[in-house]
Amino acid sequence: MTVFEAAAAPAAASQDPLLALCTDLGAEMPQAVRLQRLVDLLRAQFGCGAVALLRLQEEQLRPVAVNGLVSDALGRRFAVAQHPRLAAILARHEVTCFEHDSTLPDPYDGLLDTLVGEPLPVHDCMGVALHLEGRPWGVLTLDALDTGTFTAAARERLAQCVPLAEAVVRVARLEQELRTLRMAATAPGLGGAGEVGASSSSSARRAGEVEIVGESPALARLLHELSVVAASELPVLLLGETGVGKELFARLVHQSSPRRTRPLVHVNCAALPESLAESELFGHVRGAFSGAVSDRPGRFEAAEGGTLFLDEVGELPLAVQAKLLRTLQNGEIQRLGADRPRSVNVRVIAATNRNLREQVASGAFRADLYHRLSVYPVPIPPLRERGNDVLLLAGRFLELNRARLGLRSLRLSPDAQAALRRYPWPGNVRELEHVISRAALKALSRGADATAIVTLEAGLLDLDALDAPATAAPPAPPGAPVPSPATTTTLRDAVDACQRQAIDAALARHGGNWAQAARALEVDASNLHKLARRLGMKD
Repeated sequence: MTVFEAAAAPAAASQDPLLALCTDLGAEMPQAVRLQRLVDLLRAQFGCGAVALLRLQEEQLRPVAVNGLVSDALGRRFAVAQHPRLAAILARHEVTCFEHDSTLPDPYDGLLDTLVGEPLPVHDCMGVALHLEGRPWGVLTLDALDTGTFTAAARERLAQCVPLAEAVVRVARLEQELRTLRMAATAPGLGGAGEVGASSSSSARRAGEVEIVGESPALARLLHELSVVAASELPVLLLGETGVGKELFARLVHQSSPRRTRPLVHVNCAALPESLAESELFGHVRGAFSGAVSDRPGRFEAAEGGTLFLDEVGELPLAVQAKLLRTLQNGEIQRLGADRPRSVNVRVIAATNRNLREQVASGAFRADLYHRLSVYPVPIPPLRERGNDVLLLAGRFLELNRARLGLRSLRLSPDAQAALRRYPWPGNVRELEHVISRAALKALSRGADATAIVTLEAGLLDLDALDAPATAAPPAPPGAPVPSPATTTTLRDAVDACQRQAIDAALARHGGNWAQAARALEVDASNLHKLARRLGMKD
């Protein structure tokens, strides 16, 4: 049965929504479609303005299906402790109803798509907790704009719907598990597929697991590909632009692999001082160099039995690349200054935003190491290729900033949503997070009332300015006076502006390579990264 057939069937839905739900239980359909049918039919049954089904995960409620809320609602996460209405619903086994004069804040204030950012007027609200195997699974919430919609009879009817709703959720979960088993049967050894599904936006996840926000076909393909490679012992090379979330996907691969109970050790290769890179990775013995006053294990030994994530692997010095190649080939390391090698059992995941083929051609990266690392290359799609995921991610960042800034409600105007969809996102998800955070702060600085609904208009996002092609000014000659922008009012500001200019010029000369820029500026690479973060040039 296709998604469209599932969404359209059965014909009885127009006559009796609850009968349609019962009929649905006998049909096979994707999990997302089944849950969406549940909220659609409940909204029709109760004639209300919005229905939401939220899944409890780590003290947060995550919308998995909504009808009547804005498009970014599925990306939001509602902390139970910050939303007393949701906490009250979750704490009870019976239907909880909030009268029109309730003083408790409504989590959906400004999020009903019929109100476009306006406060919820006097209205009816009720909800009920759902349980599976005797444990809380999540909640169903219903909102009606007309007072008196949820009568005593409506509350009783919702209570009668609870077993049916729980059955729908249970069937959806069992179908997901069955698909995982089928996938494992067709791909022997695919032990991690179930956990990858648990990390995606369509399934529950265990405490501490990675959550990937998004529903686009590009993301679905990527998650499926990672589920296939996760159970193997092959090295993985994650390829993608800056800000696409390579570290997040590396964590997902590790948590979905048989090594999930062992350490995941992250190494930022670009931040390793060239003189100490070998010691950091492989360790050293006492007396190996000046300052080595005791034996010290390296990152490989720290990751024993688990996974070593080599971020920005293209920045490794050539001498260290040779040692890394030997480790990948033989499963052995040799501490700096030691006489004998040590065996290690470590899986390597590497990541880069650079074109390693070009670096191989230029001699900056070893060809044999490239082939060893890229046994299974995985391209991560940029945000501009993920369609509506940009709005789901925006919803996630909006709710984070709402809680962080103590706002009643934070949302996007329709024009702002359209601007997010149009923008090409050269900085990807990281840039989106910064754009939302900056816009929220800007709204407050311009007098927005924290007790009202704060709507971010397109102008606050400044995407037109970000999208405009920048004209790179030639670097100023040594000794030239530093331009004084209007915002530079102190000596510290002037020094910061000069440092940014020097770093930008060095990066431009060396094609964005931070390690080479550090050498040109005659500073330690790790110190350069710290300085760039302080100056707001790097995350």
